[in-house]
Amino acid sequence: MLLRIPQALPPDELAQVRQLILQADWADGRITAGSQSSTVKKNLQLPEDLPAARQARHLVSVALARNPMFVTGALPKSVYPPLFNRYGGGADTNHFGNHIDNAVRTHAATARHVRTDISCTLFLSDPASYDGGELVVQDTYGEQRIKFEAGDLVMYPGTSVHRVEPVTRGERLACFFWIESMVRQDAQRRLLYEMDLAITALRQQALERAMREHTDAQDIESPEVVRLTGCYHNLLRMWADV
Repeated sequence: MLLRIPQALPPDELAQVRQLILQADWADGRITAGSQSSTVKKNLQLPEDLPAARQARHLVSVALARNPMFVTGALPKSVYPPLFNRYGGGADTNHFGNHIDNAVRTHAATARHVRTDISCTLFLSDPASYDGGELVVQDTYGEQRIKFEAGDLVMYPGTSVHRVEPVTRGERLACFFWIESMVRQDAQRRLLYEMDLAITALRQQALERAMREHTDAQDIESPEVVRLTGCYHNLLRMWADV
């Protein structure tokens, strides 16, 4: 499932994150690359232990934790602490060739392992401020070329071959990280996500009807919605690894 979350990072927090990371000292992006991706990774990355990186990481993590679309789409069990990268300039810092993310990431500071069920990119630059830089994800429907608004997040299966096209003008800033989901299989997460959206929509419709008819909003939960909610939780109980 490829999922876009608009304004996962609101404008005021986006501005804070950009200010923090733009003033920091960047390093070669290969500091976190695996054996295969290190041969095609040509970008800059913010070292994790910098104070600016820690502050920016906190802002992103708090914003994601309060976003219901992120939570229902990812069903996160563990999140690898967000990292930050930068594309632009010459050929040594403006692209990332085709690769698949490592199946397991180990956080150096905590030695904590995270299975990379979901890969995430949070866009931090106005797409009109740079040319190129599309995130290209290969899936069963072909290549998806992604260049979202600043503050938007894309989540996609960690099993996907993907790349970042060369940035030929301007600069592309982004935050990236991985999620170990409570539900490992992408198809199962998709079903749960669609079911949760349907339940939420039915509840909203019932609430609006109650407001129009001036009935008690506490009595809007129909037996059908209760049963559908039960199915959601029973499937989650069947599939979740917690």
